Amino acid sequence: MTLSDPDRFSSRRRSLLRGGTLALLLGAQQIARGATIVAVRVWPAQDYSRVTIESDRPLATRQVFVPTPPRLAVDIEGIDLNPQLRELVGKIRPDDPNIAAIRIGQNQPGVVRLVLDLKHDARPQVFSLPPVAAYQNRLVLDLYPAEAPDPLALLIAERTGATPPTPTPTPAPAPGPAGDPLGELIARRTQGGDDAPAPAAPAVPAKAASAPAAPAARGTDRIIIVALDPGHGGEDPGAIGPRGTREKDVVLKVAHLLRDRINATTVGGNPMRAFLTRDADFFVPLATRVAKARRVQADLFVSIHADAFSSPDARGASVFALSEGGASSSAARWLANKENQADLVGGLNVRAQDQHVQRALIDMSTTAQINDSLKLGGVLLGEIGAMARLHKPRVEQAGFAVLKAPDIPSVLVETAFISNPDEETRLRSAAYQQQLADALMRGIERYFAKNPPLARSRAV
Repeated sequence: MTLSDPDRFSSRRRSLLRGGTLALLLGAQQIARGATIVAVRVWPAQDYSRVTIESDRPLATRQVFVPTPPRLAVDIEGIDLNPQLRELVGKIRPDDPNIAAIRIGQNQPGVVRLVLDLKHDARPQVFSLPPVAAYQNRLVLDLYPAEAPDPLALLIAERTGATPPTPTPTPAPAPGPAGDPLGELIARRTQGGDDAPAPAAPAVPAKAASAPAAPAARGTDRIIIVALDPGHGGEDPGAIGPRGTREKDVVLKVAHLLRDRINATTVGGNPMRAFLTRDADFFVPLATRVAKARRVQADLFVSIHADAFSSPDARGASVFALSEGGASSSAARWLANKENQADLVGGLNVRAQDQHVQRALIDMSTTAQINDSLKLGGVLLGEIGAMARLHKPRVEQAGFAVLKAPDIPSVLVETAFISNPDEETRLRSAAYQQQLADALMRGIERYFAKNPPLARSRAV
């Protein structure tokens, strides 16, 4: 018995379809098992060091921290060792305050193990971030020192010339196969379904921790502390200009220049000191910026940014204060919403945030604080307007999360539109950065001349 031509065609078609379906299913399984590593990055800082692994799909991990000698082991499942991951080894700098070295190896088929040898005891966080802005999925490893740096102690040490306390480094173990000493410990931790989540980062208390009293300066019982907050940083570049200028870089340079001027200034016999919420290229969550300023009992809080808009024609500097009600304009509301999303881009481990830090974002500032902020904003706007074009002739208001310290006059300065080609060129100019720092310094001096700082409960 033979099949007719139509029957043979139909049978062959069914066979091809079954084979194609099987191939598609196998292909989907292969794709599901593997993820492509897009990029690896390391951000070292005194506050903490961050390692990020960016991939085209989420990475499953298990991790364990071993205190002696201090090291963090992370197993990444479903991938094989590749050149992108090997790049991490060479990205650790000798001056990294927290990480001594990274070892990496294929622990078993489909499992890559990272071992981070640390310089001192630590409180690591390991968490994942979904795609946002220009980033795909990110695996984040944050290495916080077990003893967090005390910003108030650093300011006192700077004033008195004393050496601030620093964590004692622990020698890293000799190089060897990645993670071999840790396999048994990881197995013990994970057999019962315990994924060994890393402990939370040290909380940043709202009030200053006790620190050794400093000798009183001549003619005063205190110093004036101005908290400078360079926007964005680390994983969050902020706005990017047509020539590739990154907001985070420009505002950090202006903050360093302004810090030098503040530290060399005395107002009414009171010496001034600047405190930076970040003094290098690393990410600081919005609430932590507020908490840091409160911890050093800052008299003022000045957040420095560079504006951006969809149209390259927008230009001019702006100054913003917090609003108890709605925003003063639709543009102010749009900008506040954009700036408040910095935590999403920079990468915030929401589960680890301390309740005190979370409340710093929620607390509504007092009417008196907002009034003082408007006074500060007014003098800063006047000084900036004397050397640059203004976007609006008045201080605007909106719900900026970073301005919500209830007891510190706080403003956000948008130095210029980095999205405007002409203003981007000015922002890149060292001369213009100096002029901005001079204008902000004059505004701060004018504010304190009319609004002397209140006495503190103790000398700092």
